[in-house]
Amino acid sequence: MWFVLIGVVVLGLKLLGVAPVADWSWLLVLSPLGLAVAWWAWADSSGYTQRKAMQRLDDRKAARRERSLEALGQGDAKKKRR
Repeated sequence: MWFVLIGVVVLGLKLLGVAPVADWSWLLVLSPLGLAVAWWAWADSSGYTQRKAMQRLDDRKAARRERSLEALGQGDAKKKRR
């Protein structure tokens, strides 16, 4: 996501003719977008994206379970002693 954001900002600066960026080559200006494509290809092929999605689901499941136990009054034993 950061590569896309940087790429769009630099591309906008190039098209608007802002001082130092206007003199850069198009290859340099478009390189963050190419890096974003490379990152997404690697993340999808290595399983990184799927692992992160599964981790988010596991975290949500654990939080939901904790909320349910708290609602039943069976939360963490350390919290009960306080």
